[in-house]
Amino acid sequence: MRIWVVGLGTVGRWLIRALDTQTATLASRYGFTPRVVGVANARDGFIHAPGGLDLPTLLRLSSDERSIAEHPGVRHWPGTLEGLQATEADVLVEVTASPREAGEPGVTHMREALGRQISVVTSNKWPVALHGLALAELARTGGVPFRAESTVMSGTPVLSTLNDGLAGTTPVRIRGVLNATANFILTTMAAGKSYDEALVEAQDAGLAERDPSADVDGYDSMAKTMILAGLVFGEQVRPEDVSRRGITGIDTDEVKDALAANTRIRLVSSVELFEGKLTARVEPVRLPIDDPLARIEGVSNAVVCEAEPIGEVTIVGPGAGPELAGQGVFSDLIAVARRHANP
Repeated sequence: MRIWVVGLGTVGRWLIRALDTQTATLASRYGFTPRVVGVANARDGFIHAPGGLDLPTLLRLSSDERSIAEHPGVRHWPGTLEGLQATEADVLVEVTASPREAGEPGVTHMREALGRQISVVTSNKWPVALHGLALAELARTGGVPFRAESTVMSGTPVLSTLNDGLAGTTPVRIRGVLNATANFILTTMAAGKSYDEALVEAQDAGLAERDPSADVDGYDSMAKTMILAGLVFGEQVRPEDVSRRGITGIDTDEVKDALAANTRIRLVSSVELFEGKLTARVEPVRLPIDDPLARIEGVSNAVVCEAEPIGEVTIVGPGAGPELAGQGVFSDLIAVARRHANP
């Protein structure tokens, strides 16, 4: 199976390393041999070799911060889109960092692939949050998979469980704790630290960026809420349709009051369908201790889905880290390869 990998950050490198070290396992267990024929990053552009790129060479160039264009025997394009348009593959793995303003360049890369009936696997949240419904429809029209498991809860299988495992049910409401950094901070505050102390601890642990606004102001959770609305409920919502409030206003006294009342504060993402109208929210909520989401501690994430006729289903798992996101992409890629082998 011919693969393009667009994006050589931590997730892209993790995936290439997994493809390199698990080639024999993929062939024996899943019946396919991966061949990475194209790779791109924002700095160096796009390189291509129809016979397949040498993955250890790619990893060495990337770790040494050298240009991927130094890879022997490749064609090179300065722009990723140019390279995609000039070459062929069976699947695009899109793992760039595309900001929330427009989800670019990821959206354009995915549309280019899906428009040519090339499968797409992605961990890129904002393109799917902003355009997930249209991308899924483009994939359906072309008869190819579009998989985005790592966009929600990283490597924990949420979207595949809700869409495939619960196929035939009708989703009514989804609630989730979907941001590991915010949950770590709230859990640490419940242990007696102030917000500022908990934030520093999260930054020291590598969970929070120096600018933590995407996590603590609820933007990351908002993207995941929009993805659930689009890919599970089939309704595309815009950022302005999501009521969003982060955790920066939560103080120690509020956390102590919640504990005294046998409740817990969690940053909860919710999507609910009521009388034909979809509502989407991200907000700190005081939950009773017997609520499944109240028991989610530290960097764990969880989703509670209410679907007719089966009732509530809870999915709990780790929700952060490049290895987990890489594993989610890897699992999606295997699913696509198996479909290619057995269309």
